[in-house]
Amino acid sequence: MRRPFALLAGALLVGAFAVPASAADADEDFTIKDPRITESSGLAASRLHPGIYWTHNDSDDGPYLYAVDSRTGETVARLTLTGVGTPRDVEAISIGPGNRIYVGDIGDNLGGGWPHVWIYELPEPKTLKDQTIRATQYVVKYSDGARDAESLVVHPKTGRAYIVDKNEKGGHLYEGPAELSASGTNVFKPVAAVPDLEATDATLSPDGEHLVVRSYFGAIAYDWNGGKIKREKRLGVPFLGQGESVTYTADGKRLMYGAEGADSSVEGQDAPGGGGNASSGSGSSAAQDGGDSGDGLSGNLKTGAIAVAVACVALLGLRGLRRRR
Repeated sequence: MRRPFALLAGALLVGAFAVPASAADADEDFTIKDPRITESSGLAASRLHPGIYWTHNDSDDGPYLYAVDSRTGETVARLTLTGVGTPRDVEAISIGPGNRIYVGDIGDNLGGGWPHVWIYELPEPKTLKDQTIRATQYVVKYSDGARDAESLVVHPKTGRAYIVDKNEKGGHLYEGPAELSASGTNVFKPVAAVPDLEATDATLSPDGEHLVVRSYFGAIAYDWNGGKIKREKRLGVPFLGQGESVTYTADGKRLMYGAEGADSSVEGQDAPGGGGNASSGSGSSAAQDGGDSGDGLSGNLKTGAIAVAVACVALLGLRGLRRRR
């Protein structure tokens, strides 16, 4: 008679520790399988669709954005942007307040040859399907002259845009105006030095408190400090080839690193400080919708402990009843 009780306890234990496939697989390492994506140069975790990452090609592709499902590596939507000119060198993507997507057409392989660069803004679609979306185009110049850049971040609370320029000896964080204007030129001014790396991408935590800037082979984490960034620590990054992109996951607990190339990999590492609060102005996420994506494993462990205790009490009680009989 012991065997049924053991099976009961085991079943309760397994059920208590089981994690739904959708929650377990989201934000894990994945490979971008779409043959159209050969130069993934930017990465941004969706705020509306858990497990979805927005990316784009570097150049010579057109005004397209791709929504990639991290659970399968497959593209689930391609957006065609209208209302913009022909993209020159799209290098970065970021998501700001109100689930607005910002795309940085800010690359300049001529080393400062373009008189201006562009930022495109569009709403993140509520439905994931191939569709055409009208975007707003902003003209951008730097106060101290043209330069190459591959890193654009938009603050999740204020909506202010920032660019980190690309320089072998280290660059600067450039701050845009409080609100971008579609009718004039938006001048970005340097507000802080970003030394010791050649920036290929950057990302702000969902709570807006931490900035991570990456290069081909490393990364540095900063305390945001109202834009007056303060260096926290140097981070190791996974070697994926030509390292081009980085984004916080929607819950702020991990950093996802990407690279260029066909069938390129995206790999994650724990974010310094243990993550942030995605509900602070960044739009909705799994946690905001009432899910437990940030605390799911902890919840499962608690449930597991309770279930095991109940199973043990039931087992001992039934054994005691058998003895009395």
